[in-house]
Amino acid sequence: MINADPARDTGVAAFRRPASEVMRLDRLGSAHPMRLSFLRILLRRMVDEKWSFDRPVFDLDERGVGCAAYRANGPERCYSLVCFAHDLPAEMRSDRVIATAWDATFALFDGTPSASDLERLAANVPLQEAGRVTERELSLSRANRSVRLFDHVVDRLSHGLQPDPEQIAGAGYLMRTTAVYGSGKFGAADRHAIADRPEMMCPFQAEMLSVWFTRLFSVDLVEHLARVRGGDKAARLSTDHRKALGVGNSTGLGMAPFLVRHPILLNNWIMVREEALARVRSQASASEQACAGFDAALNDAIENARQWHSDHPLQLEKLAALHSGLELLARHAGSEWDRKQDHPWDALWRWSQAALPVEAQEALVSLMLEPHGALVDGLAQCMAADETPAANLDGAMKPGELQALIRTHYDWALRADYGTAADSARFWYVSEDKLEPRLGERYEEPGAERELPLDTGRQVAALNAALADCPADMPVARLLLQKPEHRNAVCRVQLSAGRPFAEIQDNLISADLMPIDMLRCKLAFFGATRFDPRSDRWVRISLFQGLPYPDEIGGN
Repeated sequence: MINADPARDTGVAAFRRPASEVMRLDRLGSAHPMRLSFLRILLRRMVDEKWSFDRPVFDLDERGVGCAAYRANGPERCYSLVCFAHDLPAEMRSDRVIATAWDATFALFDGTPSASDLERLAANVPLQEAGRVTERELSLSRANRSVRLFDHVVDRLSHGLQPDPEQIAGAGYLMRTTAVYGSGKFGAADRHAIADRPEMMCPFQAEMLSVWFTRLFSVDLVEHLARVRGGDKAARLSTDHRKALGVGNSTGLGMAPFLVRHPILLNNWIMVREEALARVRSQASASEQACAGFDAALNDAIENARQWHSDHPLQLEKLAALHSGLELLARHAGSEWDRKQDHPWDALWRWSQAALPVEAQEALVSLMLEPHGALVDGLAQCMAADETPAANLDGAMKPGELQALIRTHYDWALRADYGTAADSARFWYVSEDKLEPRLGERYEEPGAERELPLDTGRQVAALNAALADCPADMPVARLLLQKPEHRNAVCRVQLSAGRPFAEIQDNLISADLMPIDMLRCKLAFFGATRFDPRSDRWVRISLFQGLPYPDEIGGN
């Protein structure tokens, strides 16, 4: 638990931000990656535990078609990403979830695969959904080439030359994943099978390991094709060019419902981040080492922001706010911020609330955490969640108790008028053609009768109205016998007790909803960078860009 150490918690509570501020979509949609993002947690563990890495299989032909395997060897067990490279015709390349062929397909194997395992995987992994894997596989994924950059890099390397830095910076990746499935999909291991392993306890560690190895495979693949074409004169990518490459991803509405469907997990993620920020703000002084680390992180953030590119008006506005905010922060930190005053980090934070736009404020959260690893890194073990309580219901609870929880945690839900078109404009559904969640326009499109239950605010408001007519001593179970449609809302309200960050405190069916805010919140916890929205409903990002490769860490 976060507050397991009362001595450490002394005085911290006063510095915690309230959920009413943190859980609004405009702030969630301005989240930045941080040292408690999942990919950073993975890399830190592997460095601390001196994991080693090797490539036991690399069998690609002159077209770059074949199989490769990358292995991560930890203190107690190992994991292998098995990669299959394909010769995909251009007309078959698609990033849609309903695609049936890809440039590369992958499975993260629990241990070291045998020859028979590789044969089984070769028959199934390239098929993705149409194939089947077993409980020995922890994730299933696929990726396509960033064709223009991929071909450019192969061509330049084959002539003994390095790629054009501007082209590297413009794309930022050689391959982009189109899906990374885990947690029991298509026969793979369920989450509970690995949740008690220290290295997998934090969320999405298997998926992050898969993407990290995918990044290495993309580099190995272009270098292999360059050698095939150029022979001995072929060059390898320079260290700087390798570092500048990540793994791309295009994420759409399919990811958005996750934060609504996993309220306990969402609560834990946000609570950990907010506890980390509060711990930093509560420090009575700022060490020279911490200040130097902050300055370095701020300089890196300014440089990173310069590398973001987008043509979308939404992101252009946010980028402008980020650029101006970081520049103002740099000036303030360099000449005005008194680093010797009492509680200097809190003073810096309070200044930001009045001086910086929300985008830059949330960037400052990450910057303040960066030099305080000893203070906050242990919180990573609190980010997982046992989600079984989400389905539990206390049928004996009285209406007054339930209404008190609604007043405490759902006052935002009661402010909307769901009878108006503006506050009930959208509905969530699953597209039959694309097999993904989508948003429909309630008063313009058919299909509202198949609405997904993501309208939490409207559900809670309806429950609150129903409770007003209940006798004070009537247990909620009796209400649900009469009106079972309120069961989901009762479960969520009861769940909110002790979990202040479990709900996005905005109307998710309103006309002014920006779904991309939900996407960015989750992606920031993954550790994504280069947020580049293509609309208000899908975004391009990069993972692991600027971070080390296996040969740069570990004990090999």
